[in-house]
Amino acid sequence: MMRQKLQRDKRISAGFTLLELLVVLAILGLLAAIVGPQVIKYLGSSKTQTATVQVKNIAAGLELFRLDAGRYPTPEEGLQALMAQPTNVPIWNGPYMGQASGLVDPWGNAYRFKAPGDHGEIDVFSYGSDNAVGGTGEAKDVGNW
Repeated sequence: MMRQKLQRDKRISAGFTLLELLVVLAILGLLAAIVGPQVIKYLGSSKTQTATVQVKNIAAGLELFRLDAGRYPTPEEGLQALMAQPTNVPIWNGPYMGQASGLVDPWGNAYRFKAPGDHGEIDVFSYGSDNAVGGTGEAKDVGNW
């Protein structure tokens, strides 16, 4: 009889109560509310940092193009001149970029360049996540200046 009572008590206490489940769910909800925004902020800043590195790589590629061709690419040639030889450039030792995907910013927009630039000989830049001039945070402009 005692044995049956112990087995029955084990079966009854084998599950969780509704209150215990609600407490666990509340704790998980609080953790998600605290950690979630921090993770999103980190991902946004990593895109900006990636864009900064890519801008520097493109600017270095443009300098190599200038050493070979004696000039920077024209606006008509664009940054594609770093990947494929333009018809009017006899000396071209490219490609000057490892992959064509390096000419697209982390938000999916093509990088822009101006020669002569507003900030130096050349400007290589991205308008950030909003693809518009100015902005703050993830939407700020990223350039080689």
